[in-house]
This record gives sequence, structure tokens and C-alpha cells, in this order.
Amino acid sequence: MSRPLKTSACCKHYAAYDVDDWYGHTRFKFDARVEERDMVETFQRPFEMCVRHGDVSSVMCSYNRVNGIPACADARLLSGTIRRDWGLHGYIVSDCDAVRVMTDNATWLGYTAVESTAAVLKAGLDLDCGESWIVQDGKPVMDFLTTYGLEAVQKGKTRESDVDNALTNLYMTLMRLGYFDGMPRYESLNEKDICSDDHRSLALDGARQGMVLLKNHGGLLPLDPNKYGAVAVRGPHAEAPEKIMDGDYTGPPCRYVTPREGISKDVNISHHANLTIYFGGINMHIEREGNDREDLLLPKNQTEEILHIAAASPNPIVLVILSGGGIDISFAQGNPKIGAILWAGYPGGEGGNAIADVIFGRYSPGGRLPLTWFKNKYIHQIPMTSMELRPRPDHGYPGRTYKFYDGPEMLYRFGHGLSYTKFRYETSAGNGTAVTLAAGGHCKRLSYKAGAVDAAPSCPAIDVASHSCKETVDFNVSVVNGGDVDGSHTVLVYTVPPPEVAGAPIKQVVAFQRVFVKAGGAATVGFSLKVCEVFGIVEKTAYTVVPSGVSTVLLENGDTSSPSSVSFPVKINFST
Repeated sequence: MSRPLKTSACCKHYAAYDVDDWYGHTRFKFDARVEERDMVETFQRPFEMCVRHGDVSSVMCSYNRVNGIPACADARLLSGTIRRDWGLHGYIVSDCDAVRVMTDNATWLGYTAVESTAAVLKAGLDLDCGESWIVQDGKPVMDFLTTYGLEAVQKGKTRESDVDNALTNLYMTLMRLGYFDGMPRYESLNEKDICSDDHRSLALDGARQGMVLLKNHGGLLPLDPNKYGAVAVRGPHAEAPEKIMDGDYTGPPCRYVTPREGISKDVNISHHANLTIYFGGINMHIEREGNDREDLLLPKNQTEEILHIAAASPNPIVLVILSGGGIDISFAQGNPKIGAILWAGYPGGEGGNAIADVIFGRYSPGGRLPLTWFKNKYIHQIPMTSMELRPRPDHGYPGRTYKFYDGPEMLYRFGHGLSYTKFRYETSAGNGTAVTLAAGGHCKRLSYKAGAVDAAPSCPAIDVASHSCKETVDFNVSVVNGGDVDGSHTVLVYTVPPPEVAGAPIKQVVAFQRVFVKAGGAATVGFSLKVCEVFGIVEKTAYTVVPSGVSTVLLENGDTSSPSSVSFPVKINFST
């Protein structure tokens, strides 16, 4: 609580905030029906890591309801989980106008403004982010808590102690920020510190690290500027304006370097060159807050233009995609006239320079996809309003995310990413290892697949919440660069639950490290995995448990053209 803060970071939007505006289902009225297992395993997990491991000082609750209750009025989600279970050192804030939405949009329980204000204070909300453009009785309503808080206390709808608790959480955060007595080491910071050479370099490197090479047929990339004295630059994102470079909710960068500007520093740009770089993708008109995408396709005119240019080009073209989410570009992946595909995300102000560094080989791409890219057919197999993660054969639902979906509609798997070199792994784990945990009185039941075991062991699993969880699995991985190009590589570590356990994830990411390896060289990366955290799974009872049996540690390099993976078993036993 006493640690000084330079910036108070906020994790949002809590929780199960998955629908913005999808065919008439809006975030202001949507009621996310979530099984407790999915809530613990998927929808709460990132926020738990924010609070427990990131020591974040704020969490923002969302507009939607969760199982009938507005997220900002749910005492179990706020006071119970965020503050008591996870130990938040800070404050809980509403999404802007979320308290008003309870009254005016969701019309939850027919509550008045005063009653909604009382409900969120009692639930553990500390601050209402309001909008000054809302006017009632001729006066701007800055936020509900300021406007109706006093009346809520006077009418006995909430207690003064609820207000005191909220103020304490807010003022403690302000004190940690030096709001009252200053913070000398930070007070002199200004625009010059933001737009320094070091920070421009950081922005450039961040953009380069985030890029993912999806396809590189025949080693088309990197391009040799001396071989291609001039190239054609085409596509709607070549002169990308700020909302294409930055995405949504960003402050203005020190400068914008567009993709065209970046490319022009290496080669001349001409409409008559023999190689074309096409910059396409989507933008804030298609993916943004308050709007859900209706498909996973590029705009039709882009697809047609790309195919036309590729067919007419004497050489395979380079396709660069700017987007936040995945796009079904299977038409390009399977087309030999589209030789390389680079996903640049929304690369920020230095994005043009970063793209050029990758395309012309000054930087070997090492990024890996943080989400599965599905084919467009997938969106017709499961509705956005379903919050279920596991497959539901009775409903025809195929499951979601790399953890539960392994079907044919994947274009690029989670973790996919190519490089200009080839990496392989060697591990010190050998034939595996065994771990013994003290079960004590903390045994839990475990769901098994039909016929998978003759008889369940006396202690099938242990409850993570009631165990000391100090045991670790330690191992080293040697990342060998087998090519002739220096490069960075991200090592992703997965765990795979015992095959006999029913309803378990296919695999789950538990650790990662990025390492730079010289051409022909090797680098050793060490991992120390906490057994309860990495081998724990969420049972259908919603308890997080460590199952007995043989789990697996798996490392995959993400290069589907030259896959390399290593794995080793971990036998988990329980002592009574």
C-alpha cells in the first residue's frame, strides 16, 4: 500500500465484457450468462493476474450484467473477489456512465438514480466515471455518485461507512502518487521527456517486436533494396492516418511515420516496379469500442484489388495487414502469387519505420500470434451471445480459443509466427520428472473420461486455494539458431493436463521468454514453474485443482513450415 506510484494503472473491463453491439445485443443491456467454471478459468483470470502479480492500483467494472446483476453492482465480484480474495491495493472505478446505464438502459430492478448509486457503493465501487454531456434538470450530471450520493445516505439507502471506504481507497492511491506532497523525481517530467530519442527508439522496437510473419513462401522476405531499386506501394493503409496506425484510445505520438514513408527510405517508389507491397487491413470503422465485427473478412474491394494486383504482377507480392483482430486471409495464404504476409497490428507512430526494418531485413521478425485466426465459417458456428468456452456438441458449438478448439476452421494457430531463420529446442528435462505434493485434507474429486480409469485414486486432485503451493518444476531450454540470420525468438511454454481428465484444456500457456540468438549460436533459457499455478485446472465444480497423474510440459516454436517442439512428462503424486 505504501509503495509510491509513478502512474496508477487500471485493468478493464471486468467482467465477461464480450458483446458491444452485435445484431441488436448491446453492452448496455446484455446479460452475460456465464458458468462459474468459465468465470474463474477465463473471464476473471486476466484480472486476477493484474491484481495478484501486477499489483495494479485500479480495476474498472463493465457495463454489462453478469448472470443478471450489473457488474458494477455485484458485491461478490467487487468487494468479495477483487478486494478480499485478490487483495487489491487501490480503487474500483466504473466504466464511464455505467451507473447511469443501470438506471436508464438496463433498468435493473427498476432502480432510481439514488438506488443505483447506493447499490454500487454497497457493492464496493469507489469511483464513478461520469460523462459531463449528460444533462438532467438543466444541469450537467458529472457522475451519479457525486450527484446522488448525499441523497442516498440521507434516505438510508447506503451508509456513511460505504462512502468513507470509497474515499479511503481513492485518497490512498492519490497519496501514493504524491498528489498532496509532491514526488520530486517525477515532477520535472514534460513533453521533452516523452519525445526523447530513447522513447522513439522504444516505440520503434515495440512495434518491431509485435509484428508476426505469417507467410514467407520461397524466402521472399527480406527484400534486398539493391535488387529492387524501386517498388510499387499500394493499398488503403499505405498512407495510414492516425486511427489506422494507433488503433483506439491512444494519445498522440511524437510523430507519425506512415508505411509509405518508411518504405521510401530504402527504395524508390514507382507505379512501374516489378514488385508490389500492398498495405491493407481494417480500421476503427470496423473494430472499435461500441461496435462488433460482423465477419472476419477484409473489405471486399481490398480482397478483389489484392487478387488483381497479384495476378498482374510479374513477381509474387508482399501483403502487409494492419488490424487488431484476426482476419480470414485464406485467399492469400494459399495463393502462390502472394509470397509473403506480415501482420503489423496497429504499430503506432514509428510503425512505418518498423515495417521497413522487417521487410528489408534489418530486423528478423520474432512475434507470435496472441490469438487464433479463424476462417470466416467459424462465426456461423457459435453466436457471440454464448459465453461458453468448451465445445457443446448438443448445440453444435465447436469451442473457443486455442485451449478448447482444435477444428478445421483455424487459419493460423495461436502462437504461429515465422522468422528469417530457423530455431529448434533442446531441453535438460530429459525423460521427465516427478513431483510429490502433501495432500493433507485438501483432496478434491476429479472428472474422468468414460472408461479412462478403472478406479479413481484415493486423492484424485488437491485444492489449490488451500495448499501452500511452494513446489516448482525447474528446467533449462537451449534455443538453437540453425540459420544464418541473427534473430529474437519467443519461447512459449504450455502444460497439457493428464489425458484421462474430462473437460480439461487441450493445453494452456504458463510461461514465456523472449531471447536473442546469434546465427549458428544457441542461448539457454531457464524456467521455474510453480506447480499449483501451471498444472492447475478448473474442475466443473469451479475449484482450481492440481490433478494427479502425468501432465506434460510442451514447447512449440510456432513455425508450421519447420515445426520443432520438445516435451517432457511430469508425474504428480500426493502424499497423505
